[in-house]
Amino acid sequence: MRIVHVFFILAVAWLAASAFGTPGDTLKSIALPSGYTLGLAWDGHYLWSSDRRTDMLYKFDPADGHVLDSIPAPGYFVTGLTFDGKLLWCADADTPAKLYAVNPNTRLVEHTMDSPIDQPAGLAWDGTYLWMADPGGGKIHQVDPSDGTTILSLTAPTKNPGGMTYDGRYLWVTDRYRDEIYMVTKDKGDVIITFNSPGQYPSGLAWDGTNLWSADYQTDRCYRLVIDDGITFSQKDKRSEQIEFVHQVRNFGPDSIVTLQVYVAIPHDLNNQKLLAEPTFEPKPAEILTDKWGQQVARFEFKNIPVSSQSSVTMRVPAELYKVRYFVYPEKVGKLEDIPADIRSKYLVDDIKFSYNSPIIQKAVKEAVGDEKNPYWIARKVYNYCIEHLEYQLSGGWNTAPTVLERGNGSCSEYTFVYIAMCRAAGLPARYVGSVVHRGDDACWDDVYHRWVEVYLPKYGWIPVDPSGGDGPIPQGRAAYFGQLDNRFVITTIGGGGSEYMDWTYNGNEKWVSKGKCRVVVEQFAEWTPLATKK
Repeated sequence: MRIVHVFFILAVAWLAASAFGTPGDTLKSIALPSGYTLGLAWDGHYLWSSDRRTDMLYKFDPADGHVLDSIPAPGYFVTGLTFDGKLLWCADADTPAKLYAVNPNTRLVEHTMDSPIDQPAGLAWDGTYLWMADPGGGKIHQVDPSDGTTILSLTAPTKNPGGMTYDGRYLWVTDRYRDEIYMVTKDKGDVIITFNSPGQYPSGLAWDGTNLWSADYQTDRCYRLVIDDGITFSQKDKRSEQIEFVHQVRNFGPDSIVTLQVYVAIPHDLNNQKLLAEPTFEPKPAEILTDKWGQQVARFEFKNIPVSSQSSVTMRVPAELYKVRYFVYPEKVGKLEDIPADIRSKYLVDDIKFSYNSPIIQKAVKEAVGDEKNPYWIARKVYNYCIEHLEYQLSGGWNTAPTVLERGNGSCSEYTFVYIAMCRAAGLPARYVGSVVHRGDDACWDDVYHRWVEVYLPKYGWIPVDPSGGDGPIPQGRAAYFGQLDNRFVITTIGGGGSEYMDWTYNGNEKWVSKGKCRVVVEQFAEWTPLATKK
């Protein structure tokens, strides 16, 4: 019944996405006035574009692309364009780089000044200041329009920022090499939303008060894009695989194992994965159990295992996997008190690996979160804090969150413990998921695995957050692990802490009773085989 229910939810979400589109989808496409467009702007009624080759500025109708006016550009290499309510601002990358303010009615250049950067790209107007994309420095700059003074410099979403615009709350920035568009905060430069650009060279952006427009240098078209149509996630890039999870226990003696219990976590349908058949097991499990977190496990029992023998369990799962991208708008997230009581009671409890009453965790939460009340920003600030205070190191062993944070490094599981501890201490429910991982080749194997976090955001539900995966300096890279999931994971395990069957492990676990001296070696691995080549 549970699988049917999950399938129904996924089907509804897919139909909704098909009917209304997801963020980044094209609502309308029109031809640009020329073939070499770099800048794009909105003047309150019409779109303007700058042409690199003809050195002209074109005014055109967003309804059909009809050119209404054209005026000479004030420079010879206009790369960015924006409108401040009266004047069209042009960023010119010719040497020396300049900023020009053109009156589109009189066609006069009313203001000229040196650009604060040598390679200006996109321009945006936030109501008071200009914003400039700096691909040479990998920055975005807030600039005083009176004299070009740089007020604030932020790390750009990527090293190649291009087109820019401002929607009244967020900056939007393109990357022509990644073919992506980013929604960015203008205080810290955090990337909140990411989606693929409609063309392969997004060169200019404009905001018309309701819609985002993207000019593309390669297709010579201008696209009106979906920003928020109520769809909370997208599924793309399907991968079809057969996964074999193998759990082996070897007894090297010299005495015998009296009883051995093996537990294997059973995956099910989720937004990132669809099981094509029920998992099969070899041998047949003794029983199927459900732990206190709701995780199903298959239990296998072996008795009297002599020296130099092996006990093996295999789970086979055929599945379709997807790249999942969640579209979470912070201002639309509910309040902490909106979180259901059963979620709060279950996923705010402390546990030995979390130890969130430790002074180390309490101090970290105070520094990271402060008086923040928005659940999204609590999750994001804890995420940034973990990235800034931890370094990835796979050293074996899973220490408690206070120990890991004080030490300053940890594995993916240890990052997870710290993140959950801090979120729960701040009043935000969090849990972990564990997976087997596709390791690059079509057919491959994995014995390292991966664990990350899910946080509960009211009005959105459980959202993936991977603090170890996102530990890097570039905002785009950080955003790629907050609310996004690649198609190389099969999630087997969902847990909130220690389990009566899985303990603190994921994928598989074992418990045994031995007689005398036994050296027991456990091996676990996952084999991946593309279904297209499966015989």
